[in-house]
Formats: sequence, C-alpha cells, structure tokens
Amino acid sequence: MNSQSKPLSVVLAGGGTAGHISPMLAIADALKAARPDASFLAVGTAEGMESRLVPAAGYELATIGRVPFPRRPSLAMLKFPARFAGAVKQAGRILDEAGADVLVGVGGYVCTPMYLAARKRNIPIVIHEANSRPGLANRVGALFSRHIAVAFPETRLRNARHVGMPMRKAISGLDRHSARAEARRALGLAEDRPALIVTGGSSGAQSINRTISGALDALATAGVQTLHITGRGKEVKDDGGALLSADGYRQVEYIDGMENVYAAADVLLARAGAATVCEVAAVGVPAVFVPLPVGNGEQALNARALVNGGAALLVEDKALTAEWLERELIPLLGDRQRLENMAAKAESLGIRNADQRMADLVLEAVSE
Repeated sequence: MNSQSKPLSVVLAGGGTAGHISPMLAIADALKAARPDASFLAVGTAEGMESRLVPAAGYELATIGRVPFPRRPSLAMLKFPARFAGAVKQAGRILDEAGADVLVGVGGYVCTPMYLAARKRNIPIVIHEANSRPGLANRVGALFSRHIAVAFPETRLRNARHVGMPMRKAISGLDRHSARAEARRALGLAEDRPALIVTGGSSGAQSINRTISGALDALATAGVQTLHITGRGKEVKDDGGALLSADGYRQVEYIDGMENVYAAADVLLARAGAATVCEVAAVGVPAVFVPLPVGNGEQALNARALVNGGAALLVEDKALTAEWLERELIPLLGDRQRLENMAAKAESLGIRNADQRMADLVLEAVSE
C-alpha cells in the first residue's frame, strides 16, 4: 500500500476512560501535524467518556456496542458469542466505510472487535499500551501486529517498543518554572506558601478525600496551602453538611487543564494511573502516589520506576492517614532542596515526545 497515493485514512480505537482517550487524541494530533492530508475517525462506545471528549477535540466519533467478556457463568456468557460477533461486524463496516489505511488501538472494550476486523481485511494495526500490565484487548491485538508501543519499559508485549505516553502539547511542552506564577494565580494559590495539590483522578477517590479532611489542621499549622480536587459528586463536607473549609484550603470537583496543576504544585498527591505517572515524570513534579487498592496492582507497577529513582514517594491506600501526612508529607513540603532533587530525577525519567514517536510508528506501519 502506497501511503502517498491517496489521502491517508486513520481509524483510532479506544475509550472508556481518560487514560485511553487522552493518548489516543495526542496520537491523532501528532499524525495530523505530520500528515495534514489525513482523515481521522475515532471509534468508541456511546457510554464512555469518548462520547464527550473526542468531539470536543474536533474529531469524528463512530460507536459500536460495548461487549465486555463475562467473568463468571451467567446468561450474559451465553449471549456473549453472538453479541461479540455483532460487534466485529460493526467494526468491519466502520473500517470499510472509512477506507481505513491503518488502525491505531489504545485499549478498551472496542479494540478487540476492531483488531479482529482489521486483521480480516489486512489493515495494518498499531497498538499503544498505557499500563505496566497490558489489558486483554491489547494482548489480543499484539498477536496480529509488529507495531507495538508501550508507555513503560517493563510492559510485556511481543515486539514492544518503549515510546512513553503520548500527551497533550500543553503538558509535554510545559516549563514549570516559567508557568508557576500564572498557574498559581489561575488556581487561586498564593505565591509564597508551599502548595499541595490533591487529586484522585476524574472520578475522585473517597479514601484520599477522607484523609485530607482529617489532616487540614496540621497542614494549615505548617503553613501549607491545599488545593483539593475531589472528583465530581465527591465534595468533602463537615458534620453540618457544609463544604469543608480551613485556612489555606480550597476544594473543587474538577479542573480542566492539568498543566496548571503541574506548574503550581510543590507536591502532587494522586493515584498512580499511567497517564498521571508519565505526565509527572515528563514535566518534573514531585509526587506522592497512592495506588488504587483494587484491580491487578498495575498502579503500583506504574509508579515503581519513579519511586525507585527517588522522584516520588509511594504509600498504600490503607496506610495513607492524617498521621502519615503529618509525619512524611509536611516535612517534604518544607524541604526545598529535596523537592528540587525529586523534580530533576522525575524529568530525567520522563519522555516528552511520545506522540511524535507514535506518529512515526503509524507511518512506518502504513509504508510497509
């Protein structure tokens, strides 16, 4: 197939969470910059966050049915083969109508039927795996492709290349030092006080929220200002039902544009989702990671390189108490030299141009 004979048609598949959608959109942006003639179609489900985020980013979205694999014997297991076959047919129609030259998959429910439909049509498949432990869809897709990219070097997939995590230019191009003053003004933070920013991700983390509420007095006494991103619908309230307040403390449900958060924070306290870990490394933010205590342990693996490299701290969810914050985190916030060392170590481990690396990989697959 000659990639220059007609405008390139790129189909991108993935969704469900921002952890899949954000790198998918970053890859699309990098490909658009490299091939302005290309057309793009993203594929997801109607229920996932992609139904909002993809059109908002200026890309067309097609949807197929969400067909999760049943984990235990049930009526859903009996219906699964027919439903999955239907999803593969939907995927095939989408690829045919788009005249797809390449399929780029980032994981999620839609990817397995998309990979199978692309393989049947001999359409090149390019995969990006964001987590240290690859998901089922990308493990299946990796059987059909030599063009596999991973965000973490320890991720085990056949033919994998370590490219890092594709991210928005506003983050990958961030200079924390020059952006700090304006970011603090935008977030309502004082310039002359240590700043702790807390986030449990887009959906929030109730256990982290409870711990922060119990540590507000200690943080205020230490002169720390805290911006608490609670997650939608997870406001932290006092016994009277009013929003919790304290000196130097402010809570918001959500923030658009994490680049301001990264620029303003002296320390970020967060879950260890793959995107967060990679972005923290790329821009050099001292971090305390609290891995999600459920699942397959992938969040602790995501953070391992930064923790082992002295760029971040890790504390188990059950060990994150107000006492731990007072004993470990508050002294860290007051130690400027240690924070600078952590920031430098993080940057040395980060990758800022993963989007361009992925664009090169996609064009390589097309040219072959």
